Amino acid sequence: MPAVEIKPDMYWVGVNDRTTDLFEGLWPISREGVSYNSFVIKDEKTAIIDLAKAMKTDDFFGQIADITSLRDIDYCVINHVEPDHTGVLRILKEMAPDMTIVCTEKAAGLLEAYYGVHDNMKIVGDGDTLSLGKRTLQFFSTPFVHWPETMMTFEPSDGVLFSCDGFGGYGALQGTIFDDECQDQAFYERESLRYFVNIVAKFRVSVRKAIQKLADVDVRMIAPSHGLIWRAHPERIIELYQEWCDYPGTPGDLAVTLIYGSMYGNTERFMNAVAQGIAGEGLDVEIFDAARTHSSYMLPYLWTRRGVVVGAPTYEGALFPPVWEVIREARIKGVKNRQLAMFGSYGWTGGALRDLVKIVEPVKWNLVDSLEIKGGANSESIAQAAAFGRRFAVTLKEG
Repeated sequence: MPAVEIKPDMYWVGVNDRTTDLFEGLWPISREGVSYNSFVIKDEKTAIIDLAKAMKTDDFFGQIADITSLRDIDYCVINHVEPDHTGVLRILKEMAPDMTIVCTEKAAGLLEAYYGVHDNMKIVGDGDTLSLGKRTLQFFSTPFVHWPETMMTFEPSDGVLFSCDGFGGYGALQGTIFDDECQDQAFYERESLRYFVNIVAKFRVSVRKAIQKLADVDVRMIAPSHGLIWRAHPERIIELYQEWCDYPGTPGDLAVTLIYGSMYGNTERFMNAVAQGIAGEGLDVEIFDAARTHSSYMLPYLWTRRGVVVGAPTYEGALFPPVWEVIREARIKGVKNRQLAMFGSYGWTGGALRDLVKIVEPVKWNLVDSLEIKGGANSESIAQAAAFGRRFAVTLKEG
């Protein structure tokens, strides 16, 4: 995509990434892609805010060249040091040797560690400002959104908040960068939730503090480092992030996430009956095979839905490993206060239920029912599984 003017003399110069398989080397984005959003402000002084991953160097510098000579960049504002934001920094410094890097004190230490950069630095703190001429930039410290050095940058005259990882999301930009021109905003909202749970949910308290800090700031556009630029309804993404931050303290949506694994098909047969029982009571149930689905896609459902049903056989006296991994990841991310039911099969010994309860105890999941069946599935045990699903759904509905 060519550079896009988002306000007079203010430009998006980001790049799309549709070739990386794993964001942070962990979270799958091969289908969805991701954008690295960077911005140039031309004034008496020229500033670039946020950069891009090193793999997109040619595209990135080509975008900037459409706007200004690299040698004319006076300031590079580093909101966050993570390499998907700063990977091109060394090359940029060589091409703009007189450029001053603007960042927090903690960011300066990390820039030294990652890139050996230590000269031409301007350290800014919470509330500090930088004049570019007609425009002024103001900086807000937002630690742990999502590293400790992170800040956001605000341009008051047009009300543009360059929010870094805050209010960001997965998803390469599909022909437009703006929310009001996007034909599938629901996609970006879903991918923002997945991004939130994958990347910043563990730091939701800090996200909430950042939202509170910005409550009295006249934000009229949100320009994150990943995802859509929210110019028509910036309040929408703020409200969503606030809602997502609050989920661990709420019962969650009245719906069910069913995560299962099956070695020889018995637990899978039970799963189909359990799901039928839940759906028969009018509740939506989303089903995931833990051995074949990345936890990235399951975590948003675990984060938002009240009920969790785990279906797993006992494996070597413990919970089936692919299911164990998903539940452990949910615990790490801080999925709390869920209503839980567990079913599964076992052969010579049980143990899966005991293991599951141990994993979720720190995050206060409430086990309301369980069904462990020895051996294979038959008509009697399938009927038990359907009744189990109905009972759990009724329990959720009652409250």
